[in-house]
Amino acid sequence: MHTRQTVAVLVITKNEERHIADCLESVKWADEIILVDAQSTDETVSIAKKFTNRIFIRPWPGFGIQKNFGMEQVGSDWILILDADERVSVGLSREIQETLSTASHDTVAYRVPRRNYFYGQWVRWGGAYPDYQIRLVQNGKAQYNDVAVHENLLVNGQIATLSGHLDHYTERQITDHFKKFNLYTTLAALEKGKVQKSVSWYHLVCNPFIIFFKTYVLKKGYRDGTRGIIFAVFASMYTFVKYTKLFESHVGEK
Repeated sequence: MHTRQTVAVLVITKNEERHIADCLESVKWADEIILVDAQSTDETVSIAKKFTNRIFIRPWPGFGIQKNFGMEQVGSDWILILDADERVSVGLSREIQETLSTASHDTVAYRVPRRNYFYGQWVRWGGAYPDYQIRLVQNGKAQYNDVAVHENLLVNGQIATLSGHLDHYTERQITDHFKKFNLYTTLAALEKGKVQKSVSWYHLVCNPFIIFFKTYVLKKGYRDGTRGIIFAVFASMYTFVKYTKLFESHVGEK
């Protein structure tokens, strides 16, 4: 007989009033909902209070550190880590509950496939799917590393895979994309600068082209039609701007 395992949901936020209600609505079944807010100036916190009283407001220290702080507040057996613009599908929520009620837990973490909705439609190609993410972890068995962007969850133990979808409602409008784009390319340049000390014409010309070719041709991004080419162009632009910002930082040091 298996003892029922409890689940906490962890979300970190900063001015997410447009997303947070739908996110938390999708996990109302959880035993605990913990929200760590980086001093939002919109209605994020007041909206979140309709779903939980476990809200922590603190300055922004970085993605990994903020999530690690949130994980330290959890009292449940398992932690499901979400971004505010993500939703747990009905199928995934059912699978999580069934898995944790029947499994013998040699497994300490689970990866889930993520569907990315880009300008209102699920983008299936160009490397956008299944976009596996390790998001369900046993309490005390994982911790994020401290990098500027695209932090990784370091797991101490066996990882398995679930089939239910995590739905990611990413950029809905072009303005949404550019807000993230500027921040993330700056953080990516800072992180790249830790290991790369020079930028050449190759990085600025060839690397973006290679990314576009891989995304649009090799990974069949063209099958997503107009969204596919937009997705591939932004991936290429991301690489170009990241290296341009890195180049600029090196020029500024001279």
